[in-house]
Amino acid sequence: MPKKSHYHSPRRAEMAEATRGRIVASARTLFARHGIDRVTIAAVAARASVATPTVYALFKSKEGLLQAIMRESLFGQPFAIARKVMDGVDDAVAQIALTANIARAIYESESSDLGLIRGASAFSPTLRRIEAEFETLRFAMQEARVAALFAQGKARPQLDIDQARRILWMYTSRDVYRMLVAESGWTAQAYQDWLARTLLEALVKDQAKQLRRFGKSSSGLQVE
Repeated sequence: MPKKSHYHSPRRAEMAEATRGRIVASARTLFARHGIDRVTIAAVAARASVATPTVYALFKSKEGLLQAIMRESLFGQPFAIARKVMDGVDDAVAQIALTANIARAIYESESSDLGLIRGASAFSPTLRRIEAEFETLRFAMQEARVAALFAQGKARPQLDIDQARRILWMYTSRDVYRMLVAESGWTAQAYQDWLARTLLEALVKDQAKQLRRFGKSSSGLQVE
């Protein structure tokens, strides 16, 4: 008997992606209106015009849906652009400064996409659990930058690597962005520039030299 051919249909893949996107959009809307804990998978499926088992097959659970929403908001196109800039840079000091671009990209997208969900789900255990998972991921993603700073001999001498990681993680936290931009009226660019300067001052030796090197803005860094 002839072997069965494995045929991949681009149209089928497009339809599957469209279905996934419709489910995520429906969940985002319902979570923002009613809060995460009050929304059921069945309600998401009904709004997306799909069968309830389809939602479970794609996302496994309501937590899986929330993870997908947060991943798209936190690590979408603005993050990808900022990360691509950093990926082309080997200098550890420049990577630390460019971390400000990444933080801005994450929190600008997040504040516009997730603000209503957080407002409707402030006390949701599910939201707190997923946010803790993403904080753990964010901390892990920064490790290579700090390790490179020490490997290249450019870290402040009084710091050890764990202290440096914690400082970087703290300054790039959501709470700092919220306090400065959402509550104090800073522009996102002012936050980015302040954060780049602050990270250099906190983590890098010869801070004055590095601040002169990168100028007043962290955008469009010119690496020597």
